[in-house]
Amino acid sequence: MRVLHVGKFYPPFAGGMEYFLADLMRAQQAQGMEVAALVHDEGPGWRGSVPAAADPPPRIYCAPCLGRLLYVPLSPSFPAWLNRVIRDVAPDLLHLHLPNTSAFAALLLPRARRLPWVVHWHADVVASAIDRRLALAYGLYRPFEQALLRRSRAIIATSPPYLAASQALQPWLERCVTIPLGLDPGRLAQPDNASLAQAEALWGPASLRVLAIGRLTYYKGHEVLIRASASLPGVQTLILGGGEYRPRLERLIQTLNVGDRVRLTGYRTEAEVAALLASCDLVCLPSLERTEAFGLVLLEAMRYAKPVVVSDIPGSGAPWLVRRAQHGILTPPGDAPALAAALAALQAHPARRQQLGEAGARALQGEFGIQPVAGAINQLYERVLGTPGDSPPPLAIPSCSRTGRRA
Repeated sequence: MRVLHVGKFYPPFAGGMEYFLADLMRAQQAQGMEVAALVHDEGPGWRGSVPAAADPPPRIYCAPCLGRLLYVPLSPSFPAWLNRVIRDVAPDLLHLHLPNTSAFAALLLPRARRLPWVVHWHADVVASAIDRRLALAYGLYRPFEQALLRRSRAIIATSPPYLAASQALQPWLERCVTIPLGLDPGRLAQPDNASLAQAEALWGPASLRVLAIGRLTYYKGHEVLIRASASLPGVQTLILGGGEYRPRLERLIQTLNVGDRVRLTGYRTEAEVAALLASCDLVCLPSLERTEAFGLVLLEAMRYAKPVVVSDIPGSGAPWLVRRAQHGILTPPGDAPALAAALAALQAHPARRQQLGEAGARALQGEFGIQPVAGAINQLYERVLGTPGDSPPPLAIPSCSRTGRRA
């Protein structure tokens, strides 16, 4: 079976959607499939890149990208690249990872329209109450989104609550399945002594080390974590990542006079991230709305047996993951006192932290490892390719469902 993935970016671009795509492709390759991907070049320019014949698989094609507008890659030549890559790869099906406006090119190309499509629904384009520009943009985006879903043979949602809450997917429930994201533990190595020493220097003395990883943007809720940390003596909080909200967060840290206990570290190398995950006491995901669809960082916390504290966002997969793995505490979104209370409870009970962390590690060894997730997706491919109708038959996949409920 040959599969062409169409995504936004690919590592070393740092993002949950991108890391999952890389893990999935390697797992599919190990399971005997031929896989390739067309994504956007991370650096702005006109050239793009094609994998060399000597490059090890999987093959990654990067269409040129001129920049981004409202989080959307601008790539006028993407349709021509998609047409070329389909010709070169000769896939049996297209696996389209959304949201991604460039995937709409498949609607225009005869080569693409002749193939069956599986749509991976990583997140809705949420009409945000925080960034109101997205509501206007979604009005332009929705017709193309719905046209793409209409032509799909199957749609993968990443959790039952997200599927149930997604208005965009409601007309297409009969072709939807839920398959969670997965993680390859081998991608996150055990840190060496030098990396651990660097991490220790960043942490400094603290009775609780809180780590947050994610883009500094409107829905991540880092300001809530900063306010919660300000009320907790002995807590050291590191926030990894960059983004347009950094100046705002820096001003809040200065206003609260917590620069000695809350630090924005910027982007870090994979080795540095691994060392900080291995040396923290817990991982916090304080996001504010359903734009946080799943939270791959929660699987990364499982890799190092770390507990998590997560916003209980209605209709998001992140709290579903915490409840299913039983590896953390949920708090109301945007509620800094409640978040502070949860952090204080784990600060006072190291044994509880260990218990939660071990539960997460067990969950990663089970249904949230990349191998069972890739196996479920591959089974879906087989059903799609074997079914000439509009939607695939029911899947016999543990933890996955066509209706949003546990099978």
